[in-house]
Amino acid sequence: MNFERCAGILLHPTSLPGKFGIGDIGHDAYKFVDFLVSSGQVLWQVFPLGPTGYGDSPYQCFSAFAGNPLLISPQMLFEDSLLNQFDIDSYPQLDPINIDYGRVIGLKSFILHKAYENFKLLKSNFINEYNQFVANNHDWLNDYALFMACKEYHNGVAWPEWEPEIAFRKNDSVIKWTEKLQNEVDYYIFIQFMFNKQWMQLKEYASLKGVKIVGDLPIFIAFDSADSWSNREQFTIDENGKLLTCAGVPPDYFSPTGQLWGNPLYKWDVMEKDNFLWWQKRFSKLFEIVDYVRVDHFRGFDAFFEIPGDAPTAQFGKWVSAPGDKLFTVIKQELGDVPIIAEDLGVITKGVVDLRDKFGFPGMKILQFSFGADGEKKFLPHNYINNCVVFTGSHDNDTTRGFFEEAKTKNPDVYNWAQQYLNYYGDDMCKQLIREAYKSIANFVVIPLQDILNLGSEARMNFPGKLGGNWGWRFTWDQLNEHVAAEYNWIVELYERNPRTRKITKYEEI
Repeated sequence: MNFERCAGILLHPTSLPGKFGIGDIGHDAYKFVDFLVSSGQVLWQVFPLGPTGYGDSPYQCFSAFAGNPLLISPQMLFEDSLLNQFDIDSYPQLDPINIDYGRVIGLKSFILHKAYENFKLLKSNFINEYNQFVANNHDWLNDYALFMACKEYHNGVAWPEWEPEIAFRKNDSVIKWTEKLQNEVDYYIFIQFMFNKQWMQLKEYASLKGVKIVGDLPIFIAFDSADSWSNREQFTIDENGKLLTCAGVPPDYFSPTGQLWGNPLYKWDVMEKDNFLWWQKRFSKLFEIVDYVRVDHFRGFDAFFEIPGDAPTAQFGKWVSAPGDKLFTVIKQELGDVPIIAEDLGVITKGVVDLRDKFGFPGMKILQFSFGADGEKKFLPHNYINNCVVFTGSHDNDTTRGFFEEAKTKNPDVYNWAQQYLNYYGDDMCKQLIREAYKSIANFVVIPLQDILNLGSEARMNFPGKLGGNWGWRFTWDQLNEHVAAEYNWIVELYERNPRTRKITKYEEI
């Protein structure tokens, strides 16, 4: 696995600028790649790219394989002659710095349906590429498209509430409902084709520029998803569509009742019978579209917290062992020495460490977690090893500026401790923390763009446990100018994080 010393930025495509109310994978994404190159960055880390459901969270998707329709660029649809100039010009002006998902979903759906109607007329222009995509993705694509068509037919309710025949895939119901909803099924196949087409063009551009994409794999699937509907026998869901057990974490200092996530768990004994084929397909698909994969909640591959499906809170769960060793052995045998990053945050046991280290997966270091007498000292740079990835914060944290502003007023011991550790008493603690990450021995450093721009809590991406109002932040190009690029290009060179220019030492040659 290639984890050479370099730097990157964490930014989900939804946070890109653009006129369509949400960032997409059109021209602004290419412009961002150019910024990464000009600032000496090698990595672009994103969140999961799947179709989001309730709460707009990229960690709760309708499919572990499909792409998010909201990321499709209308401008590039226009350039493919699937939209006309009026469609682009008449798109309403929306808030450029915060995503209104309610409006965006409706507007994007409308314009994507127009593109689909034009695609039916112009399909011959895309036929070879389209047929190849369908053939390469048949093992999940048809089920996903039918799932979404049926969900739309049933007014968006979860699949166990559909008509029983199709909810539980009885007899020849899949064939019958595919025929019944053929146009809608074809629409969702078209959407996935266009997402894949646009994304792979972007990935190719990034690759040519020397930029690698770090993707994200949530360990669990959403209960209301094409995955659970079409592969129910592999998840802890009974014959009536009820959860037998679900995922979460136990009570702790921060939550006396724990966290009840509601995701179905895996029937690992069933999955092991076919050599974890579902997982093989999942990792294989993700590595088609990204270069590195961050595995969220990695500890769940060593042991997971099992909660009864009807439990009101997470107080009644228990820890159960998982066959992570067997799984990653199979992944390595079938896919090779794939570059995986282990999200090993939280309370980590020896079993998790042993699993991570056996396969050489780098773990994560979050600098915000390290400060103060009660901070996690393993996240302090003097305790790092080379094989790790350091972040100032993650999508679930406040921005670093917001973190320090709150600490200064509400927890001055943490703030003063950080000042002493960093040997810095100025006003730009965020920039100083970034430099601490850059000069560490960690092979990878990835900084959220909000911290690159030194933004406050108003730019926070997610508040765990808060329903609504998350995942909405966007930047504007006047914030990310040539001065920022020049500054970070200098910092990259100073701390030897640009493999394009870094000289190999005699020690490294040995």
